[in-house]
This record gives sequence, structure tokens and C-alpha cells, in this order.
Amino acid sequence: MGRNARKRISYVLPLANSARGHRLGVNGLAVDPTNSILYSGGRDGSICAWDLNLDLTPKTGTDRDSFTDSSAHDYKPPPTQFRQQVQAHTHWINDIVLAQSNHALVSASSDITVKIWRPAAEDAMPPQTIGLHTDYIKRVASPGLHENWVASGGLDHKISLWDLNGGGQKLQIAVGEDENTAKGSVYALAATPSIIASGGPESIVRVWDSRTGKRVTKFVGHTDNVRDVLITQDGDTIMTASSDQTVKVWSMTAGRCMYTLTMHNDSVWSLFSDHPQLSVFYSSDRSGTVAKSDVRNCAEMDEGVSVAVCQEHEGVNKIFCAGDYIWTATSSSSINRWNDVETAADVALPESYKWHRASVATTRSRHPSFPTASPASPSTGGAVPKLPFKSLLRLSHTAPFPLYSAKDTDASTVYSITSTRKPTEILPTDHDTIVPCRNLPDFSIEGQNGLIKHHLLNDRRRVLTLDTAGEVTLWDLLNCVPIRSYGKRHLEDVIPEVNTRETVAHWCAVDTRTGSLTCVLEENYCFDAEMYADELDLGENVDFREDQRINLGKWVLRYLFSNLISEEIKRDEAFRASIVQEKNNGLSRVNAPTNIQIPQAQLNGWKDATSGPTSGSTIRPANGFYLPVTTPGLAIGLATPGIAPLSAGHPPHLNPILTPTPEEGSQLEKSQTQRSSQNLDTPDYFSTGSPVTNGNGNGNGNGNGKPAPSTEGSTDSASEALPQSPSEEAPAKKGKALFSKKFNMSFNMKKFGASSTAEVVKPVSVDEKSEDSDSRSSKTDEKVLEDNFLGVVQKIRQGYEEQVGLGAISMITQITPSLPNETPMLKPPASTTILIQEDRPDSGGVADLVQGKVGSLGQQADQIEQFAPVWLADVLLRNQIPIKDIVKVSFILEPYQNLLPSISSDGYITLSVPSDKAVQDANVAQSNNRLNANRMLRARKILSYVAERIEPAPTKEEVEAGVMKPEEYLELYCQNQLVAPTMTLASIRAHIWRGGGDVVLYYKANGRKDIKHSLSPGTPPGPGSTAIFEGKAPSDAGRSSQQSARGIVEGKAS
Repeated sequence: MGRNARKRISYVLPLANSARGHRLGVNGLAVDPTNSILYSGGRDGSICAWDLNLDLTPKTGTDRDSFTDSSAHDYKPPPTQFRQQVQAHTHWINDIVLAQSNHALVSASSDITVKIWRPAAEDAMPPQTIGLHTDYIKRVASPGLHENWVASGGLDHKISLWDLNGGGQKLQIAVGEDENTAKGSVYALAATPSIIASGGPESIVRVWDSRTGKRVTKFVGHTDNVRDVLITQDGDTIMTASSDQTVKVWSMTAGRCMYTLTMHNDSVWSLFSDHPQLSVFYSSDRSGTVAKSDVRNCAEMDEGVSVAVCQEHEGVNKIFCAGDYIWTATSSSSINRWNDVETAADVALPESYKWHRASVATTRSRHPSFPTASPASPSTGGAVPKLPFKSLLRLSHTAPFPLYSAKDTDASTVYSITSTRKPTEILPTDHDTIVPCRNLPDFSIEGQNGLIKHHLLNDRRRVLTLDTAGEVTLWDLLNCVPIRSYGKRHLEDVIPEVNTRETVAHWCAVDTRTGSLTCVLEENYCFDAEMYADELDLGENVDFREDQRINLGKWVLRYLFSNLISEEIKRDEAFRASIVQEKNNGLSRVNAPTNIQIPQAQLNGWKDATSGPTSGSTIRPANGFYLPVTTPGLAIGLATPGIAPLSAGHPPHLNPILTPTPEEGSQLEKSQTQRSSQNLDTPDYFSTGSPVTNGNGNGNGNGNGKPAPSTEGSTDSASEALPQSPSEEAPAKKGKALFSKKFNMSFNMKKFGASSTAEVVKPVSVDEKSEDSDSRSSKTDEKVLEDNFLGVVQKIRQGYEEQVGLGAISMITQITPSLPNETPMLKPPASTTILIQEDRPDSGGVADLVQGKVGSLGQQADQIEQFAPVWLADVLLRNQIPIKDIVKVSFILEPYQNLLPSISSDGYITLSVPSDKAVQDANVAQSNNRLNANRMLRARKILSYVAERIEPAPTKEEVEAGVMKPEEYLELYCQNQLVAPTMTLASIRAHIWRGGGDVVLYYKANGRKDIKHSLSPGTPPGPGSTAIFEGKAPSDAGRSSQQSARGIVEGKAS
């Protein structure tokens, strides 16, 4: 298990119906005859236990009537009842086997794990992983009920032996390694205490010493994939089934194939036998035929008898026999039980039957020797039940039975087939079709309907699914519940009815491979998608900021792990109380010095130096939450606008998540005014691609050709400069503050305008808090933190210990999960399954580390802390998500048919003044209409920008009387289609523009308002306007309004 292997979170939406049983096909069967329990493993990853209520003890011939008619009026099949079910795996279960006197059930899965389940144990533990492969595991085999190990093999070309008592891997065998071949996948596996036999796609049967792992021998003879293998109790004979339609019998003593059995006309998938010498065995094929072969009392194996017991509707993956019954597993979720057939009975021969005689000698020596028939049952009136002749199968090409010559020559063609075995030629004619002994199953264990197909809608919050019954259902990925059922319809017909014209970033992967809807979240993309809060349909009233967006990944994780967060908060409170108590106990020790002055009880580190120790020892809160709480959804500012890396003006102890975004208004008015005074060249919404110049062309704003110095008042928007070349981003500035050095930040000085010199340049200083944190970093380095969820908890607790060491007697919690106005309340079902998984790069597989339910994750806190990734702890406990570059969309904004002023002219030029005659200020650069913006920017913001550029600011009287919103009197068009005000740039590009290059947008008036064109060039707008004076300092009255749009959109020089 790699320490830094990538980890991910998956959650499985519970199905609407709670009925028990498999939802997809069944691959594995095992029977405990002592307790009459059937175990089944399915493609849905679950293991089911069934009470058979049957007497499965072996019976003598006098006690059984194998041809009891299940349709008789007095026949009552014993009912099979559901006993227990456990979700053991997160992928297909490919095989199961009972071990340790039937007390342990071992399963092998495509989730690359081997698990053991002890259903009768007192502690009732869920299945535990005892081994891991690096690829799909296809088979698992037990050497016997009294051994303490099992063998597993799969597509990683390895056979591993696992200790059932938790001892791990006992032995590993590299299949094909000694043959210098890249092949070696294991599709068939059998084991005894001394040898292991395996087969696979190479058509080779390999035999291994189970003690040393060395190969004993190999058998070559099959021409296709070896699908199953059996070993006799003495280990001298091996039987294999293959996709070449044959069953071969190999002798370890002779070292060769002894018999090739050809009773099947299709790929043979499964074998079963409980006879020590394999004299009675069962086989099934891809066509659904189940055959029973009996070679007891036969000198040669092909002298035995083979009979078609039953016919399934699809290929039989697994067969199992116990007592008088046979169970079959197919790709259906149901399991069928069939009555067994007594092959020791005589055959009801037709009148036209004649022995096929190749010669007199062969006829005498190869006459079939049937097993001893059972005595007549009293119920049959002394008549011995016979095998139907049409149910017989020819055991091999050399078998003399059941070849016959009929009076009708056409009727004898089927039984005179020679060694040429083409399926089309072997199939009997209609009047000579093989008729199985059992027409219908004796009993069926009904399965459930599972999901087999899905379609993720454009909003990436809803999914349409199709189940095995053909029913289409709409699901909500956030609330983890089904929304609506559309009945039995084609999935493709429903998609257009429910889909929307939205474009949302990829944030989760969806699959239905186990019959349920599974959502996968990975660190590198699960925080990429957002949605607008005002588009939510919430049952409760929550106040949101204007145009606030909600991060979908953070939102769903917050409530999937709500119980874990509550548990961590409780532990955090207990820890803070304990260290304070330890400190108090330490101060009251017997030999404590008497000349140390203890701080006053009311000192809590939040007051000035006059009320406590000097500033050198003043306790400073480490989490920064002494700031006034503005809007808790600040991390969403990644895209509204994006939170830039911390600048030199942000002390290291401030939480970057609390940095207010321009959309929040001016709740921290003083801080925002400082920023605006130093970033006057940054316009509302949009900015031009070229830096503002002052006439000398250097763009530094100070007239001396040198970059203007940075100040501590630098804002987030200031760091959102246009894309820089690598040469501009790489070197670190010499005057960078310590905090900037720590985070390797660099700032583009060209971004600052001429007005930056108006501020008094403050000396670069490092506050005592920064020194403290740097001095403490060496102490932190001494204590190695875990690279997992627990490491984040340890780091938080270290902060508490440092505060106590500085004299704090109380601490504010540093566990700060997101609040409801940032992530509104979700209530996923308590039965929703949560999985913490780890990628296996060497195999492409995924290993499950933790599995739990939403309602009980708090009880698994210790396990989650050990295996969960750091990024999950950051988002749950600290409300921090990884900062990523904002994805932007470039577009061109033009007036429709020039009916309105263009935004591309500098200043405010009316239509009556030609742009070439307009007086331009010497310090102002020409603006342009090629812009770019966050892909989540909505059309209404673009219309607001247009209104600011082409209209004068409303007067105070107009504001008091009420002003129409720009989207009410302006319209936006793309490709001659009207764009809805709530449509984002990403959606416009994907669904309307549908092409590369810059998106071209046109704006026009809808006639609902008379638009007053803007003033002449150089005339500033009135108070309250949000328009931009490029290169000119706007009045203080307009600053607050500019903050509402700052940094959202940037322009580029065309």
C-alpha cells in the first residue's frame, strides 16, 4: 500500500426497494449441507445466505425417488427463505468457496480483494480483507474443509495462498514466469493440500506444489481458454473444462491426457463433483445445458453415461449439487434449484435402437457398463424408473452409446456424428432434439432488479438509469434519492424530456457496474463544479449573497460525513479541555516555583498589551476567526471571483477562506477602500488586455520607468493579473514579505496603476506572529505528522498545545466546517454507503480501505482518520478546498446592428461624436471589446457591464424611484438566438456557439426603456455609477459600487 497513493471517495445511492436478494447475475455458489444453507455471490458485490430447509444428507437407493414429479398434486417443494445478506465487495464477486469446516466463506472479486466472512461468528464482523491482488481476481479455491489456507488467482498472473487466520500471504506463484511469457491469467483454479492446478487463456493446465510454489508439470491439449478444473482426492487425476467445448481428463502418473469428453456442444464453463475419484460429475456450458456424467463401474471412462439434466435460458456460470438437488447460477439475478437425476437407472431404449458396431471385437469390449441400478421403489410398483433416451448425451467420440441406426435414415443422423464438431452440424433436427430430464426448476430464488445503464444529465446533478426490468428512473446525486420513475421506456426517449441546456464542470464519475448508482469523487476534479444558489429549490429559507455559487463537491461531502464532523468536534472539545486541565494540574504541583507570576484569569490573549504580558508573549489566535463573520461561503469565491493566493498584505495567521470577495459588498468597508485606492486601473467586471499607461509607454504608473512598489494593501483582485509568460512569473521579487516567500508568490507590478503612488509606501515588516510561526515550524518538523486525515487533526492539536505553551487558558476551536448559508442542508439517507478507496497505479485497480454508512460514520472515526486523505480533512474540518486556476471563456461583445453605442470606444462617446474626433486623454489606453471571463459568469452580468458602459449613472432621484435591472431592458444574442439572463458563458459556448475561437455576443434594447446614451468624453458619471474610467481615478462615491463587479471579467488586447 503506497503511502502517497491517490485516494478517492465513493458513495453508493441506496435503491428505492429494500427487498433482499441479488440485483445482478450470480457468479458463485456454495452449500453448507450440515446446516442446509446456500451461499451465493453476485455481480452486485453482495453475498446472500439462504435457508434451504432441506435434508441434504446422502441417501441410499431405497430412500430416494429421483423421478418425483414436481407437478404432482401431492408434491410440496420445501421453501427457501432469505437468511442474511452482506455487501462484501464494490465490484463483481467472481467466485466463493467454503473453508474451515464451513465456518468461513471466502470470496474473490474484481475489486482486487480476497475477503473472508464468518456469518456464524458471535462478533458478526463484516467481511474482512485477507489478501490483495493487483488486478481482477477470477477464482478462489480451498484445499479442504480442514485446512487453514485458500488459493486465489486472477488477471495479474499470480496465484496467492492466504492464511485464513489473518497471517497474510503464505506463498505467491508467478504463473508463466518460468516460461518467459507475459501470459498467465488464471481463469480456473483447484487445490488439494499438496498440489494446485490452474488454467487460463493459454489453454495450458499447470500443476504446482502448494508447499514450495514450484511447478510440478503442465498439460497441453486444449485449444481454447481453460474455464474450470477439478482434482481427485488422491491428486492423481485432474479434470478440466474449456471453451473448446471439451472436458479433458489428465493423469498425473502418466503425464498426459487420458480422455477427451465431448458431451457439450458449446463452451464448457463450470464443473462440479463431490465424488473422491470424480466418477460422478456435473458440467454446464454457455448454451445453458447442465449435464451429469456417471462413469462408475466402467473400465473406460467413455463407457459411462451422460444425461442432460436441465436447460437454462442462458449460460450457466456455476453449478453446485448437494443431496438430491442441483443449483444453477446464471447472468440472471435469480437462482434455480433442480431435482437431481439418478444415472444408475436403466435407459428406456427405442424400438429402432441398434448398437453401433465398428467391428466385432470393439463391440464386445466397449459395450457400455452402466452403474448398478437402484432397487425398485415400492411406490413404483416394482418398476425401475428409466432414463429417457432423448436425454442421453454422447460422452465422447469413441463412445459406442447412444449411437443407433433407425428405420428412418434421417432420424439417425444425429447419433452418427463423427469427430467433426461444428455446432451447426451437431444440433439435432426438430424431431430428435435433446430433451432434458427436467423441464422446469423445482424452485426459484427470485432476484431483484439492478441498474444496468445510466446517463448523466447536463446539470451533472441528476442521472437517468435503466434497470434489468426496463424501468427508467431519475436520481438526485446531491440528496442521494430517486426523484421520479418514468416506467418501462427507452432511456434514449426520456433523456430529451429532462435534460437542460447547462454546462457544468465534471466533478464526479458515475457507474452502475454493481447494479446500484455509485458516485466517485477525486481530489483533482471533485471541486471543479459550481451552481448558483438562487437556482436551488430548497425547502427552507436561506439567505444567500447575490450571485453566490455553491461548490457541488464540497456541498455533498459536507453532509455525507456530517456524523464524522460531529464526532471530531466532540473529540476536539475533549482534547482542548484535557490540555487545559493538564496545564492547571502541572501548575499546582508540589514543588512548583513560588516566584513565577501567573497571568490573571481574565487574560485570554485577545486584549492589548496593557492588559497582559508584552507583545512578545501576547497570545494570538492562530485561526484568524476573530474577524467579523461576513458570508461563510467565501471559499466559493474561487470563481465569484476566484480567491487568489495570499498576498504580502495578509498576515500568515489569517484564514484565506475568510477573505471577502467583491460580491459581498462592503461589510469590511475599510479593507475594501484600501484595496480600491491601489487598484484604480482595475475596472468593474472587465479590464483591457494591455496595462494602463501614463503616457510614457512603460505602464508602471509612476512615470520613472520602474515598477511601482507593492503595498500591504494589495487585494485579491490585484493578483488576478492577465496570463503571464513563464519568464515573468518565475523570479521572486526582492522585496517580498516572509509570507509571500513561504508560498512562492510573485506579483505583476505592471498591474498597479498610477494611483498606487498616492498611498504611503509602508516598509515591509514581519510581524511577531510570522516570526513565531517560523520559529515554531522547526518544532513542528520534529514531530512527524501523518500524511492522512489524522495528520490534519494532529496539526490542529499542535496549535492548541502551542497556545497553551504561550499561556492561553482557553482556546477557540479550529475545526470550522462550512455553514448552511454556504452549503445548504442536505439529508442523504442513513443507508447510503460510503467508501474510501485507494488507486493501484501498477494494476489500474482500486482497493477499498474503509466502508461504512452515512448514519454510522462517527463510530468509524478512528478507521477513517487512519485511511482518509488529507484533502478530505481539509474540506470537512477546515472548510478549505484546493485552489485552482479559474477556467475562462473569451468572447467579443458588439452592439446589434450598431443600434446602441459600442463598448470598445474609450471614455463615454455618444453616437453623435465620431470616435476618431473624440479627445483622448494622454494617459488613457484605447479599450477594446475582446474580453474573457469566468466560464460561470451569467449573461445578466454581461448586460450589467454593457449598461455601465453605454449609459450614464442613474441620478439619486432615479435610484430612489426604482431603477430597472439591465436584463429587463437589454437582451443578449448569440448565433441569432436570444440568450437567457441566467445562462453561463460555458453554456453559451457549448449549446449555442458550438465552435472554437472567441464567442461573439450582441446586445440590443428590447424597447422597455429609453436608453440615455452616455456623456461626452472626459465627463465623469454621477455618484453611484459603476461605469469605468479607464486610466482615471473614479470618485470615492463610486468605489463601493465598483467593488460589486471587480475582478470578475478581464479583457485582452485584440
